[in-house]
Amino acid sequence: MNSIYQERILQHSASPHNFGRLPSATNKILLDNPLCGDVIQMEVEVVDGIVKNAMFTGKGCAISKAAASLLTDEVKNKTISELRKMDKVSMIKMLGIELGPNRLKCALLPLEALQKLVK
Repeated sequence: MNSIYQERILQHSASPHNFGRLPSATNKILLDNPLCGDVIQMEVEVVDGIVKNAMFTGKGCAISKAAASLLTDEVKNKTISELRKMDKVSMIKMLGIELGPNRLKCALLPLEALQKLVK
């Protein structure tokens, strides 16, 4: 694992961006990964087809928290159609690390939540 990216993951896990509740949320979802125990609630505020704000709460491993932190930073001011194009490859690129199958599920939980929110 590249140490620069590993450090970034640890920083986002220890002090995640956009962690908390979003009083102005227009859409909310709660998802869990029963295999590892990760749980995420993602909330977004969508106005005229654009994500104005995104926040999350939950508990999980460093990868899951960092993925949610990075993803909620990334989606702000994006259109719903832009978000629908985000996939596993874009999430892995955002994290900047290679992941095994078990850790990949942790990294993709926030993306799965987001995709269900913007369907």
